[in-house]
Amino acid sequence: MLTEPIRRAAVPVSHRIYDRFVDTGSAVSLSTSFRNRRWQMLHDRFGDLAAMDVLDLGGTAESWSLSPVRPAHLTIVNLTVPEGEVPRRTEVVAGDVCTLGSTIGGRSWDLVYSNSVIEHLGGHDRRVAFAESVRSLAPHHWVQTPNRYFPIEPHFLVPGLQFLPAPAQASVIARWPLNKWRPPDRRTALQAALELQLIGRTELAFLFPDSDILDEHLGPLTKSFVATQ
Repeated sequence: MLTEPIRRAAVPVSHRIYDRFVDTGSAVSLSTSFRNRRWQMLHDRFGDLAAMDVLDLGGTAESWSLSPVRPAHLTIVNLTVPEGEVPRRTEVVAGDVCTLGSTIGGRSWDLVYSNSVIEHLGGHDRRVAFAESVRSLAPHHWVQTPNRYFPIEPHFLVPGLQFLPAPAQASVIARWPLNKWRPPDRRTALQAALELQLIGRTELAFLFPDSDILDEHLGPLTKSFVATQ
C-alpha cells in the first residue's frame, strides 16, 4: 500500500538565520565560532588556567563545559542558582555581581572572568561598582563585552538598534522577525530595551584604566572588546 511521504515541518527563514548567527547550542553558528575563538584567546593569555582559582561573574556552569581547559576551582555568581548538581570543582553562589560584599566578602581568586554581562547591569554607576569588584577580587581579570559601535546589535540582530530611542527599540524588539523571543506585551519589550546598554572602547577603558583592551574582529570590524590584566 502506498503511503504519503513524510513532510518535515517548515522552519521559518528567520529562525534559520537566527540559528546560523546566534544559537550558542549550534556547532556551526557564528556565535559558537566566536565563543570558541574567545576561549582560545583566554587560554593564550592565561596559560596556567588549569591551575587557577577562577571567579565567574554572571556566567553559568554550562558555558564552561565548552572550554577545552577547566580551572582548578570555579566559583560562579549569578542572580539564580540552577537546580541539581554542578560539575566537580564548581561552586554556584546566588548574588548581585555589583554588590558582592555580602555574598563573597573576604575571599580572593586568581582570575575574575565575565562574558557579555557588563552591558546588562543597568547604568553607569552599577558598571563602576562591578569594575571595582573585578579589580579588587583578583590580580587578573578577563571582561568581555560587545562593541556598541558594531553596526548590528548582537542580542536581537537588528542593525543600529542600540542607537534608537527606547520607545523605538521596544517597538522593533516586539516585531523584528529574526528575534525568536517575543515579548508578551509592550512593557516587557521596553524593559528589555532599557536593561541593555552596550558600551564602547572608551567606556570600557574608563572602567578598567590599567587593563589591556583586546579587539575581537569580524572581518575589518570590531565585534567586541575584552578588558584584561
